[in-house]
Amino acid sequence: MMTNQNLYSDLAIAPGEYLTEVLEDLGMSQAELARRMGRPIQPINEIVKGNKAITPDTALQLEKVTGVPAYLWIGLEDEYRLTLARQEEQEQLERETELLRPDCFDPKLYNEMAKFGWVEKTRKKVEKVKELLRFFGVSSLFNLADVRSYAPAFRVAKSQTNCNNYALAAWLRQGELEAKHSEQETNVKPFDAGHLKSAIPKLRALTLESPEVFLSRARTLLADCGTILLIIPHLPKTYAHGATFWISPVKVVVQLSIRQGWADIFWFSLFHELGHILLHGKRDTILSFKKEDYIRIYGDASSVEKEDEADAFARNTLIPQGAYREFVAQEIFTKTAVQAFAERIEVASGIVVGRLQHDKYLDYSELNDLRERYTWSDRN
Repeated sequence: MMTNQNLYSDLAIAPGEYLTEVLEDLGMSQAELARRMGRPIQPINEIVKGNKAITPDTALQLEKVTGVPAYLWIGLEDEYRLTLARQEEQEQLERETELLRPDCFDPKLYNEMAKFGWVEKTRKKVEKVKELLRFFGVSSLFNLADVRSYAPAFRVAKSQTNCNNYALAAWLRQGELEAKHSEQETNVKPFDAGHLKSAIPKLRALTLESPEVFLSRARTLLADCGTILLIIPHLPKTYAHGATFWISPVKVVVQLSIRQGWADIFWFSLFHELGHILLHGKRDTILSFKKEDYIRIYGDASSVEKEDEADAFARNTLIPQGAYREFVAQEIFTKTAVQAFAERIEVASGIVVGRLQHDKYLDYSELNDLRERYTWSDRN
C-alpha cells in the first residue's frame, strides 16, 4: 500500500542566514547592499536577523543585486514563516490539552465519540485536540462557547452543574454534520407548516410499528415537510432528550437522543420538538430536557411557557385529551384495560403506560412490560 506523507522541518531557518552567506561570497557588506538597493541599512539588518519579512518587491531587488532568483527568496521566506507558524500551532495545541479534563473532554467522552466514529481513536493528547478541532471545525477549542450553534450547550452548563457543556456541544455538532449530509443526499423539500400538520396523524400511527419500519417512514414523511429527523446517540452528561434547529431558512432539524431508551419517551420527545416547530416558528437552537431541568436552566417565564406548550402538544397528539379523561375517570389501570384503551385510540400501549406513570396513576415500576425500549444501532 502506498502512502503520501508530508514531512516538515521543525527548524526555522530565517532567509537572512542565506543572505549573509551570499553577501560573504560576494564580498559585500550590508551597508553596500543597502546602497545598491536604495534602501536604508536598518531594514536590511532586520531581514538578516529574521525580524523583517522579504516582500516580493524586496525579492526582486535582491535578485538584481545578488543574482539569486526572486522566487528563491520568496520560497525561503514562506518556508521560514510557515515553520514559525507550525511551532506556534504546536504550542497552542499543547495549551489546549488542558481541556482534556473531567469537566470538558474527559477520556470517557472522547472514547464515546471515537466509538461512534466521530473522531479517531488515540491516546495522545495533542492528537485528540487535533481531532476535536477537525470535528468542530474551529481553530481553537477555546472558541466553542462563542459559536452560535453551540452557545445553548454552554448556557445549559451554567445552570446545571452536572451537565458537561462540551459533551452537549459535541452532540449538537454531530447533528449539524449529519443534517447537512442528509440535506445533500436526500430529497428534503422546503419547510411547509401546513404539510407538517397534516403529517402528524401519519406519524402518530407509526408508534405501532417497529423501529426498522417507522424510522424510514418517519424520515420520508418529515423530509416531504422540510424537516430532517436525526437520531444521534446520547453522550455522557448531556441529559438532552431532543433539540430543534434550522440549517437554512427553509430546512429544520429534529434531533433525538434515545436517552434512557424508552419508546414512549422517544415518541413524546419527537412530538414535543414538532410542537416547538409548529407553535414557535424559527428560533435559535432549542434543547429539551426533563421539565424540572428545563425550569432550572432557562428560568424565564416565556421560555417555560413555550416548553409547556410543546409538552401539551405532544401529550394531546399522542393521547387525545377527552379520551384520556374518560379513561382515567374509570380508575381501572389493569394491563388488560390499558391495552384495550391503547387499541381503541390506536397508539402503542407503552405510551399510555408512560402517561399514567407520569400522571401518578401508576407507579414507575408498574406495567413496564408494556413499555418497549429502543437501543442504538449503526442503522439508526
